[in-house]
Amino acid sequence: MFTRAFANRLCNRIPTARTVGLGASGRQDRHASTEVALKKTPLYDFHRAQGGKMVEFAGWSMPVQYKDSHINSHMHTRQHCSIFDVSHMLQTKVYGRDRMKFIESLIVGDIAELKDNQGTLSLFTNTKGGIMDDLIVTKTDRGYLYVVSNAGCADKDSAHMQARLQEFKAAGHDVDLEFMEESLIALQGPSMAQVLQKGVGDDLRKLTFMTSVLTPVFGIQGCRVTRCGYTGEDGVEISVPSGDVVSLTEKLLADSEVKLAGLGARDSLRLEAGLCLYGNDIDETTTPVEASLVWTIGKRRRQARDFPGADIIVPQIKTKTQRKRVGLISTGPPVRQHTPILSSDGRVIGEVTSGCPSPCLKQNVAMGYVEAGFSKVGTSIQVEVRKKAVPAVVSKMPFVPTKYYMGQ
Repeated sequence: MFTRAFANRLCNRIPTARTVGLGASGRQDRHASTEVALKKTPLYDFHRAQGGKMVEFAGWSMPVQYKDSHINSHMHTRQHCSIFDVSHMLQTKVYGRDRMKFIESLIVGDIAELKDNQGTLSLFTNTKGGIMDDLIVTKTDRGYLYVVSNAGCADKDSAHMQARLQEFKAAGHDVDLEFMEESLIALQGPSMAQVLQKGVGDDLRKLTFMTSVLTPVFGIQGCRVTRCGYTGEDGVEISVPSGDVVSLTEKLLADSEVKLAGLGARDSLRLEAGLCLYGNDIDETTTPVEASLVWTIGKRRRQARDFPGADIIVPQIKTKTQRKRVGLISTGPPVRQHTPILSSDGRVIGEVTSGCPSPCLKQNVAMGYVEAGFSKVGTSIQVEVRKKAVPAVVSKMPFVPTKYYMGQ
């Protein structure tokens, strides 16, 4: 059980527009946000009716929590399953004979090697080797690539893809983009499959982690179900026609296993799972090697060095980097973004990029960047909280074991 003090610390961590992790790509200044109307997902009115507490996130009005506490929502996801509205994310279809060549000219992944209806996490990179965004690319069997990228980078990503599209078309290549209008919801948690199986005809045991299928869901046509998510649990993301998203959400909530969850739980769940938040843990000043995301770079792509920033990124794989993203565990006061990381003798060796009390571990978990010499798991370091040095240790990630469904 939580102590009352620990629960209070976690509740105080419930995100606002700032603390949910908006980086430079998603943050609006206070004055601009009062002048620009926030965008609303098709579930906005539904969130309000369900008691959702709405906050600004990446230019959208999104629920940070509902009537349940942040802790209860987090634990319900770990023990049962929850619905997250992620309709603010950018969904794109890439068509044309040269679609693979097009997307690979922008990202580090090997998309050509994927099987039909298989996806992968990848990264948009710039010519300096920095990460412009993280995204999931699925190679569908319907003649297009299905791409999902972050809401906070939506304008940047769409402009980046459109600029490259014009270059490709001018060179005579066959490629086209469609920015989708569908909504997107995530059903996450260990009971996801038993809940969703009632509404689909195909056997979900055939749908493994990072694979995707077009299928009716509870009678709603035109849905794409992808087995992935941002919590570390077994889960799916369902792309659904926007006119049907309220109906689908209601059908899912009819099962007692399912509850709504907001940005607060989403943030603490993804941090326990060791997953990066763009704008906090990775950005255009961070390379994939520094971010411990080398695994996203396809072997063929490393050899060909044919992605943006490859001449900077590939040599780093062998020569290492001066800093590294690591996990941290500490007790005492919670660790926040921008907290200084110190060596045992008090020298600043890095900075925390995300941190919160872990509902599952009852300890503070964080990630951040440290000098490479301090990145080994088990290294004792310190974090500076309220001008006091607090003991911490470098930990492997994920902090809580992931439960992705890899098949039987």
